[in-house]
Amino acid sequence: MPSVGTLAFDEFGRPVLILKGQESKKRLFGIEAHKSHILAGKAVANTLKTSLGPRGMDKCMVSPDGDITITNDGATILSMMHVENEIGKLLVQLSKSQDDEIGDGTTGVVVLAGALLEQAEALLDKGIHPIRIADGYELAAKMALEHLDKIAESYPLDLKNLDPLINTAMTTLGSKIINRCQRQMAEIAVNAIMSVADMKRRDVNFELIRVQGKVGGRLEDTLLVKGVVVDKTFSHPQMPKEVRDAKIAILTCPFEPPKPKTKHKLDITTVEDYKKLREYEKEKFSEMIKSIKDAGTNLVICQWGFDDEANHLLLSHQLPAVRWVGGPEIEMIAIATGGRIVPRFQELSADKLGFAGHVYELDFGTTGDHMLCIEQCKKSNTCTIFVRGGNKMVVEEAKRALHDALCVVRNLVRDNRIVYGGGACEIACAVEVAKQANKIATIEQYAIRAFADALESVPLALAENSGFSPIKTVSDVKSQQIAQNNPRLGIDCLNTGTNDMKTQSVIETLIGKRQQISLATQLVRMILKIDDIRLPGETDE
Repeated sequence: MPSVGTLAFDEFGRPVLILKGQESKKRLFGIEAHKSHILAGKAVANTLKTSLGPRGMDKCMVSPDGDITITNDGATILSMMHVENEIGKLLVQLSKSQDDEIGDGTTGVVVLAGALLEQAEALLDKGIHPIRIADGYELAAKMALEHLDKIAESYPLDLKNLDPLINTAMTTLGSKIINRCQRQMAEIAVNAIMSVADMKRRDVNFELIRVQGKVGGRLEDTLLVKGVVVDKTFSHPQMPKEVRDAKIAILTCPFEPPKPKTKHKLDITTVEDYKKLREYEKEKFSEMIKSIKDAGTNLVICQWGFDDEANHLLLSHQLPAVRWVGGPEIEMIAIATGGRIVPRFQELSADKLGFAGHVYELDFGTTGDHMLCIEQCKKSNTCTIFVRGGNKMVVEEAKRALHDALCVVRNLVRDNRIVYGGGACEIACAVEVAKQANKIATIEQYAIRAFADALESVPLALAENSGFSPIKTVSDVKSQQIAQNNPRLGIDCLNTGTNDMKTQSVIETLIGKRQQISLATQLVRMILKIDDIRLPGETDE
């Protein structure tokens, strides 16, 4: 083990370890460390600020391999940015936590955290201790969350009238690249969630919803399939392209004669031996086909491949088959059709077959590509969203946008309370927190007032991205909110002529907004408590 330092003794004989290489290590402490953290946080937040809202700009990310991603999803941008700074990495994780838990609001949470750090810088310059600032922020966040609960409204969850859910999904999709077919995509997301939602438990199992993409066609060609779409085709070109009332055998065993599971070789020395082996293989194939036919199967889906002979035998016995279907797809087909996955031919029986009313091939233009669609399944609580787009980037961005919309509708199923978007709830909370700050006798009131100013960063960014004068627009809306006591007034980003977000149907989930404020405050508190940072210096090698 290399020496890490020198052991010395002072005049009283006490040992002192003198560490090597301290002069090459970089160290920041005290106010310098705080300023460094705040600068890093502001830099990351300012990168995302221009992507906020329906008029937000997209970012083009190029990977080391040359793959291009165009997106305005905060979590995607930050995960691809390769942030080196340790505080910047915390903001990346913040955005990821919001994405994992809520699915939407990943840009807003980083913008809010950046604004809180910016306000903390001014307070540090005044000489206020970081712990007092952190405590003030905690108090202010509590006030803001209480006020959010007061201004929240309950949304009816009626399966016969899905318009409220569609309006919420449309708000999420408004800032995405696919907003030209916003209504269609929102309806697809709502119908997908409603087909798999467990209304008794008020929960949604996302594993039952698959999002598949295929380059080609237009975004408007995107459709919701109440079943499973698999990127495979029938194994033989002469097999029928459509099967009605399919009884499906789902196999994970290879369609070939059994091999001896030993290391020994089998040497064939005579023609007779070769013919015997040939007959044995043929017999085994016939047994397999017979066991499938006896079970009443009229469609075979196999996880493994099979050779031309097996393929020919399946065709001659009028058994359409699909091979090389992946593990997740096999499981999805089993769930949808109510079948059992069969690991051995001997175990195949009629009660283990899945049922689907309609299995057919989808064709795409002139490319010769085919996909298999399994519809009218026994258990109709599985679905696939099949996304089309002009190129790979559009398809991938559409998938990300649909994921956000699905998450928002799922959150409404869990908790049907909503607040109004467009910066309306942030302004309402800012006004309330600033009012409460005057009642605080201790020094924390400065931090609480700063928190109120930071909350306005979201409406300011929305106004700036929409081409308005940010300070004038936000101050006008703020004065109207106070005069009318109306927490629904926000920034009119789309120039519709009204600031009432209820009229514009700009709706956000309460659970998502609460999470944004809580996560941003927790992270900023943690950053403010770091006052010493040590970085490894250059090595001698």
